[in-house]
Amino acid sequence: MTENQLLSILALQHIPNIGDITAKKLINHCGSAEAIFKEKKQNLLKIDGIGSVVMRDVFNKQHFTAAEEELRFIKENNIAYLYFTDSNYPERLKHCIDSPILLFQTGNINLKNKRIISIVGTRKITSSGVDFCKRLVEELAVFNPVIVSGFAYGTDITAQKAALKHNLQTIGCLAHGLNQIYPKTHKKYVADIEKHGGFFTDFWSSDPFDRNNFLKRNRIIAGLSEATIVIESAEKGGSLVTADIANSYNRDVFAVPGRTTDTQSVGCNNLIKFQKAHLLSNSVDIPYMLNWELETKEKPTIQKQLFVELIDEEKIIYNYLKTEEKQQLDIIALDCNMPIFKVASVLLNLELKGVVRPLPGKYFEVI
Repeated sequence: MTENQLLSILALQHIPNIGDITAKKLINHCGSAEAIFKEKKQNLLKIDGIGSVVMRDVFNKQHFTAAEEELRFIKENNIAYLYFTDSNYPERLKHCIDSPILLFQTGNINLKNKRIISIVGTRKITSSGVDFCKRLVEELAVFNPVIVSGFAYGTDITAQKAALKHNLQTIGCLAHGLNQIYPKTHKKYVADIEKHGGFFTDFWSSDPFDRNNFLKRNRIIAGLSEATIVIESAEKGGSLVTADIANSYNRDVFAVPGRTTDTQSVGCNNLIKFQKAHLLSNSVDIPYMLNWELETKEKPTIQKQLFVELIDEEKIIYNYLKTEEKQQLDIIALDCNMPIFKVASVLLNLELKGVVRPLPGKYFEVI
């Protein structure tokens, strides 16, 4: 990419009322960002979805002035940049309609032929949440996944520190430009993360630090990964937004269940209850649901509960699934002569007891 091409892309990013979806539409119509600024305004207005509000500020020269400043920052700080049509642009992110047209990068990120998962959750993570997160990363390390998160307090940094401990590549997706680090207390982790992964952002060095940036950043976390894992979340929180975005991208979402009285489990329980996430009870669920296979003959340890006590309905469904191997929810209800809402409740209890797990397509099987 030439410097003039990059300058035009930056200028396009700087225009108000033009987000990534509209920018891609303009680029696809005109052939390049450079060509947009050479096209007549009346011709651009003929593009479906491009109205006068969008076009009002396109040809203002201040966008190129700002782009020149940002280009100077990029060059002086040796910032890598990835254009959405480039071959080295993250493949999964490339398929997201609202992915950044330009992504900035530091570190040594290598996503080629990698298993990539995002781990997110509350900043007020509990001690049991920390233990689960650390154990999850440790037990998945045999599959050599890339761990993506938001580099924030709580769940994010717990997951990324665990990745470093087990020599896994980890990526922090930032809600600000690469001229700063937030939170400042995490600066001590930057060098290690850049050595074993790095950072992504689509924010400029001149962008103001704003709360809404975190929500915008979450689409990158969800888009990079084949699955998003929510460790803990209150009833509302950014990690639930990330889960919703991942669902909109048709990616798998997993949530760790908790007691109904635990405030930091309400969000996860709701994701499971409303079938927005698979229930995650142990690390084996991830490779099983994502069809990961080890490159060696080594197999991960399956932690199965022994001597689990089952009540009447649980015994009926458990024994049925032992015979059928796997079956859909509707068929289980029909064959076991139970209403679907009852079967769903019993299956959830069996999942919590670690003897049954869900499969894609509303199938269930005995572990």
